[in-house]
Amino acid sequence: MKISREVKTAILVISGIVLMIFLFNYLKGINLLDSNAEYHTTFDYNALDSSAPVTIKGNKIGKIASIEYDTKTGKTKVTISVRDDIKFSKNSKIKLYETGLMGGNGLAIVPEPGTELAESGDYLESTVEAGLIRSLTENFSGISSNLGNTMQSADTLLINLNKLVIDDSEEGLKRTIAELNATIISFNKLSGSINSLVSKNDEQLTSAIKNFNTVTSDLAVLSNDLKDVKLSESIAKLENTLESVNTLMADVKNGNGTLGKLMTDDKLYDNLEGASKQLEQLLQDFKLNPKRYVHFSVFGKKPGKFDAEENIIEDEKTQPENN
Repeated sequence: MKISREVKTAILVISGIVLMIFLFNYLKGINLLDSNAEYHTTFDYNALDSSAPVTIKGNKIGKIASIEYDTKTGKTKVTISVRDDIKFSKNSKIKLYETGLMGGNGLAIVPEPGTELAESGDYLESTVEAGLIRSLTENFSGISSNLGNTMQSADTLLINLNKLVIDDSEEGLKRTIAELNATIISFNKLSGSINSLVSKNDEQLTSAIKNFNTVTSDLAVLSNDLKDVKLSESIAKLENTLESVNTLMADVKNGNGTLGKLMTDDKLYDNLEGASKQLEQLLQDFKLNPKRYVHFSVFGKKPGKFDAEENIIEDEKTQPENN
């Protein structure tokens, strides 16, 4: 079958138009080959046009399908077409916001938590975000009034300060000049006194400076000597000594060793106390009865024995026989 030139031209023109429409929508972020879902909402007034973007979290996901005025409710019904793969809950809202400072509005889907997902054809609640220009316009009157009050307070404060500082009268100027002259004279006297003091004590100041230099040099030498001292080794030895002392004191406290036994053994203490008492009694007895312990005879006579009452006990061999 032979196709005429006119039919080929028509097919080519129609194909070009379709391709141009597809590319135009594709550049706007809309893929005509994808299936879209539609959602509805209403606003109190119409601030949109058909080319306004539809976004979610700043990403363009669709377009405005239709804008209609509902005569029954007096509100503007807006239908948006969104990619079918975008999912959000039925609690989500459609927000009207300003796209820039120069004007222009757009729609944004604000996802809200919820278990039931929105389906194509559902109605979503709408909100309107106040823009920067509108906020400034609404608050300009309050800002201007507050600014006027602030400027008035600042002007009053400056006037009061001027009254305190400035004295335009002739007497005020004379007083200010006189005080300035007195200040300059006092400063001259002070500088003269300082110069005189320095000139009179020039030698002492020079000597003091030399002494200070000597002290600083000695301190530098001392710091170098201290730097050379092995403080870490000395501290380590001191720590070892303290540990040994702590060990020794612990042994004494626990009754280990001779010193520990002397400090903690009550029986040994009692024995020493008894021995000291017996020694005291022995010395007392030696003082009172020296004959018991020291015997001296010129002729070599054998000393006799004594009892506890200092009586001489005669030996059985020396006792005379009884007839």
